[in-house]
Amino acid sequence: MTADLLVFLRALVFAAAVLAAAAALAAIAVQKRTLNPFGRPARVIRRLTDPLLLPIEHRLLRTGLNPQHAPWWLVGMTFFGGILVLSLAGWVGVQVYAVRAAAQHSGSSVAYLLVDWTLGLLGIALVVRVLGSWMGASAYTPWMRPFVLATEWFLAPLRRLLPSFAMFDISPLVAWFVIQLVRSALLRSL
Repeated sequence: MTADLLVFLRALVFAAAVLAAAAALAAIAVQKRTLNPFGRPARVIRRLTDPLLLPIEHRLLRTGLNPQHAPWWLVGMTFFGGILVLSLAGWVGVQVYAVRAAAQHSGSSVAYLLVDWTLGLLGIALVVRVLGSWMGASAYTPWMRPFVLATEWFLAPLRRLLPSFAMFDISPLVAWFVIQLVRSALLRSL
């Protein structure tokens, strides 16, 4: 069942990537005037690609980028989205398999799974918090607040223990290593 779903998703992602590439190439042909922009084929191409490209063009304009690059952004977003969908589907498949296996075995399997998920989510929250701070997101930004709440209880004591390195905060790095050590030790003991 899971393998069939992954094969279907791969085919769907491949089809979306091919369609996005074809739409991008056709839109570029109209932009570069390879096709007569007032001819019937160009009008059909614009009618088909404008619903995809106009939102991207508007977003590019708002961020100060060139809206003529929208076709390339469409292709890039399609590939990135496809990789994300396939990775997420694979991860969900593995988690479903792990839950089934844990349900069929003893209570230590369920404890193993809960510890693994909890520490994994803590590690993800830590990575998102660090990446968000690099992008300039404040700890009070609405989307950042859950990650700050999930990690601050662990980072604050580390900041007090670790020496300061000018403007660098190494507590997230140390926290990451501590999480990985605790995770491997707890999972080995279960």
